[in-house]
Amino acid sequence: MATQRKVFFTGLAGQLQGMVHLPDSDPVGIAVIAHPLPTEGGTMENKIVTTLASTLVGLGYATLRFNFRGVGLSEGSYDEGNGEVQDVQAGCELMRQEFGELPLVAAGFSFGGYVQARAAQHTRPTQMILIAPAVGRFAMPTVPANTLIVHGDRDEVVPLADLLAWARPQQLAITVLSGAEHFFHRRLRQLHDVVHKHLML
Repeated sequence: MATQRKVFFTGLAGQLQGMVHLPDSDPVGIAVIAHPLPTEGGTMENKIVTTLASTLVGLGYATLRFNFRGVGLSEGSYDEGNGEVQDVQAGCELMRQEFGELPLVAAGFSFGGYVQARAAQHTRPTQMILIAPAVGRFAMPTVPANTLIVHGDRDEVVPLADLLAWARPQQLAITVLSGAEHFFHRRLRQLHDVVHKHLML
C-alpha cells in the first residue's frame, strides 16, 4: 500500500506546504504536480491533482503535490504565475535532494500546467503532463514534443479552439476527451487511464 506524508519545504516566498506520496517499492522516478488557479480556489486537494498523484504513485513515482504560495499553509501571496514558477522549482529540488536524479514527470492542471510549462527550462523534466492547460488565459510557452496534453471538447474555461491554435504550430498531439468539461466531471477514471497508458509506453 502506497504511503503519504506531509512536508514543508522552503521556497523564495517562505515555507510551502505539500504531500509526498511514496510507492510500494523503490521509485522509478519522481513527479511534481501543480494545482489550478489560487484566486479561483485551486489547491493541492483539487480532484484532478489528487487523481494525478494516485496515478503516478501507482506507476512507481515518488510524487509531490503542494500548495502554491499563499494557498493553505503555504506562505507568501499569489504572484500571477511568476513566483509560482519558483515554487515548482523548489518542489523539484526537494524531490531531487531526497530521491536523487531520477527521471522527473512535471504535471499540472489548468494554471498549474502553465506554471509547469514555464518552469520546464529550469526543472528539465523527462516527461510533461498538462491537463487542460490555461492557454489563452496566460501566455503559454512552447513545450517538448512528447508532452501529454489532455483536454475536453466542452471545456468552458479554456476553449479547445484556443488550445489547438497554440498546439498547431508546435505540431503537438492532443488527447481530446469527447464531452469532457474543464474539471472533467465524472471523467476522472478515464483521465487516470489516459495518463497511465501514456507513461507505460
